[in-house]
Amino acid sequence: MKLTGAIILRTLLERQGIRILSGMPGGANLPLYDALHESHIQHVLARHEQGAGFIAQGQARATGRAAVCLATSGPGATNLLTAIADARLDSIPLVAITGQVPQALIGTDAFQEVDTYGLTVPITKHNFLVRSARELLEVIPLAFEIAESGRPGPVVVDVPKDVLQASIEVSSWPVPGKGQPTPPCADAQIDELARQLHAAARPVLYIGGGAANTRAAASLRQLSQREDLPSVCTLMGLGVMNADAPLHMGMLGMHGLKGTNVLLNEADFIFAIGARFDDRATGKLAEFCPSATIAHVDIDPSEIGKNKKAHLALIGDAADVAERLASRMETKRRPEWRDRALELKRQYPLHAPADEPLHPVNVIRALAASLPGDSIVTTDVGQHQMWVAQAYPFSEPRTLQTSGGLGTMGFGLPAAIGAALAAPGRRGLCVSGDGSILMNVQELATLAEWNLPVKTVIFNNANLGLVRQQQQLFYGGRYSASRLDKAPDFAALARAFGIPACRIDRDTEDPLAALREALSGDGPCVVDLQIHETTNVYPMVPPGAANHQTITEPAYA
Repeated sequence: MKLTGAIILRTLLERQGIRILSGMPGGANLPLYDALHESHIQHVLARHEQGAGFIAQGQARATGRAAVCLATSGPGATNLLTAIADARLDSIPLVAITGQVPQALIGTDAFQEVDTYGLTVPITKHNFLVRSARELLEVIPLAFEIAESGRPGPVVVDVPKDVLQASIEVSSWPVPGKGQPTPPCADAQIDELARQLHAAARPVLYIGGGAANTRAAASLRQLSQREDLPSVCTLMGLGVMNADAPLHMGMLGMHGLKGTNVLLNEADFIFAIGARFDDRATGKLAEFCPSATIAHVDIDPSEIGKNKKAHLALIGDAADVAERLASRMETKRRPEWRDRALELKRQYPLHAPADEPLHPVNVIRALAASLPGDSIVTTDVGQHQMWVAQAYPFSEPRTLQTSGGLGTMGFGLPAAIGAALAAPGRRGLCVSGDGSILMNVQELATLAEWNLPVKTVIFNNANLGLVRQQQQLFYGGRYSASRLDKAPDFAALARAFGIPACRIDRDTEDPLAALREALSGDGPCVVDLQIHETTNVYPMVPPGAANHQTITEPAYA
């Protein structure tokens, strides 16, 4: 059977189980789009290639399986770069397929030619430049296997137009690619971890995104309960532990609660699983957990010892290690340490003035109370992101999607679209800011076209809030280029895209009731939520400071 490269590529995607993909057509990838016209794969036309990349991320983060985005050559491919780099830092399985000029034109500065292969080397797990239609039969399954195996990540497949147009005989199809299991840790290593953890007087469970990406939650919850083991999460680890669990201390680090950071400073043993000890979590690294023995579990050997020396290192899948460890642990009560954790939670709660319904913490709590527990929450990057991390009671993994490592403004809306496509029947909430939403506001058209149940709440303070906050606290109140003057009427803008919208401010009679009403519909909606421009995110660790130097809101210091 003689088939074109485009039909081969389409068929391989179908055999991988891809049912929805996002992208944008252009000259170099038109043969693939022509082939997709006859496919059962649904195509989501993003309004910008970066939006397509984040839509695919939303799918992958919701399911744990590699998702696909498409772009043409040149500017199409370069527009994908931020989403690809974001996936690399947050360990998201992504297969980005880009068109390329015909091979005879590569290196001639042809129209819409860039070196996509070279550009993506430092931001991908692997990349390919396909040289023939037959190569597709090997490359596509391998791309999915690489994206999903070990520490997940993005793979780029750059396909010249002549490869898509060429015809070859295909007599058989390769087995679809899938993630390969990680070799398990030795029993002796698990035994030693169990021994050290059981012997510790003041242990803390330190959970990162690697644990959220696996099935580790049940075992880690069991371990915490059985061992009187307080737990903390990085931003990417939220949801692994139930936020309401008595010994769960929430997020650590720059905007973690002061009690959480104090407890870590007093710990004598840190069991870190699926975490990379990044600077936003640890603060000044030399003073992070100075008295603690560090046991570090990670699927990626390069993360062990990269930032923080590990006294005990285990290379393996977080779910496997957690399950085997939990089966070895006997019940141990640590009444003094348990009481200390509970005391710090009482001493340093997350404050929100009861008489300010539009204080961001009160709003986040109201949002959580209005949505089912399995709703998928996406955020952009800024103050609103930290308020969500502090106040939203995540109780399951994969219910928070946020740009952690790269910190990409514009992530939230397209990611929410992708999550809604991947998890039909579940509600979606995108929390954004008036700065972030404009980064990919064009995807409101995509949201309207698909009529997805995504509620977008824009925290509007007429500023780049985190920038303004740092300028206020550390730059003498010199507000350079952080004021967002001439902002659009976001409610009117949403309605122009065909999405119901409203504005809520201090003059609204019952703002939280109005918010609940806006969230009650079945389809999409946008809420322009006016908050005070000087409301800051507290607690906060100053840049360069140690976590135990957390500053609290002046009124509660």
